[in-house]
Amino acid sequence: MITLRDVTKSYGEVTAVDRVSFEVPSGEVCVLIGPSGCGKTTTLRMINRLIEPTSGTIEIDGRDIMDSRPEELRRHIGYVIQSVGLFPHLTVAENVATVPKLLGWERRRYEPKALELLEIVGLPPAEYAEKYPRQLSGGQAQRVGVARALAADPPLLLMDEPFGAVDPLTRERLQAEFARIQRELRKTVIFVTHDVDEAIKLADRIALMRAGRLEQYDTPETLLDHPASKFVHDFMGSDRALKRLGRACVADVMRTDVESTTDGTRAIPREACTDSRFVYLTDESGVLEGWVDCRVLDAGTPPEDAGTPVDWREAAVHPETTLKDALSRMLGFGFRNVAVVDAQGRLVGEVSLAAIEATMADADTHIANLEEGEVLGALPDEEARS
Repeated sequence: MITLRDVTKSYGEVTAVDRVSFEVPSGEVCVLIGPSGCGKTTTLRMINRLIEPTSGTIEIDGRDIMDSRPEELRRHIGYVIQSVGLFPHLTVAENVATVPKLLGWERRRYEPKALELLEIVGLPPAEYAEKYPRQLSGGQAQRVGVARALAADPPLLLMDEPFGAVDPLTRERLQAEFARIQRELRKTVIFVTHDVDEAIKLADRIALMRAGRLEQYDTPETLLDHPASKFVHDFMGSDRALKRLGRACVADVMRTDVESTTDGTRAIPREACTDSRFVYLTDESGVLEGWVDCRVLDAGTPPEDAGTPVDWREAAVHPETTLKDALSRMLGFGFRNVAVVDAQGRLVGEVSLAAIEATMADADTHIANLEEGEVLGALPDEEARS
């Protein structure tokens, strides 16, 4: 558990962080968010004493961080930054093992751990362990950074805009990978971002800051449904129904009774197109290889010419993908249905635009009920509350 009590950081007459207090339960993800210069990164860096607090206390599992030497404290806290900071002269596996080696682990312990973590973050050791950072893409390097932060099995992980420097598709994948790892490892995480959608997707609790002060600390649902001030309402945005799709997963609405064949397009019976626009093509182990659009068959195209080969990594979503990301993928494809696959690419179902629309309609109704009788002007702003 992480506890901040009246934490303040001043630089002369300028107060960067002003009496911030909140508590992060063990195993949860707290996301710090707010406008540029609001103090979120300063708050994060005070936790591992990269910046020393001016006043207040920070405790990790009941122990004041000031009772430990900074270097000792940091060896037990994972730290991931946007620029990654891998050592260019070390291999990927050696980068991951950096902290365990500093802690005096024996090789027979840290080498298997490094390979295990590469597997966990989706970088097969046989392919990546002996590569150097210059041979990695930005997304791959960011995964190595996450693996390195986890290598010594720290109870606390600090992440400072870790996915901010990659393209949108890679960012979506990294977010999904982080969410999967967190479900498995249940670390206590404090995560800085400027992206509201990322905060809603990943957080158990959100700390929304403004001008060094904490505006509201709550679950994403509470910030969306019950903003404490007009500033919080405006910062979270007006498209609350759409943002709520970031809290729902494909697994909640997908259908699993989809038509598929391992025998190629010649084996597709016409009746297979009755209930679905697509018949999916898989290999013998069920890995998605493509699909047949039944409208193409209806137009008279021979079955052997109707198949569309695809890479499941690009063309499908996972059960844990948020409905917001699934909707984005649909809009990109121009389709009303998207295949759902497991981590190995095996076909497990399909999610439809209709299912997402139904979820969004429910969210609209929920928000309309909340706003019934609500007067936006009655929400207090910071000045009115101070």
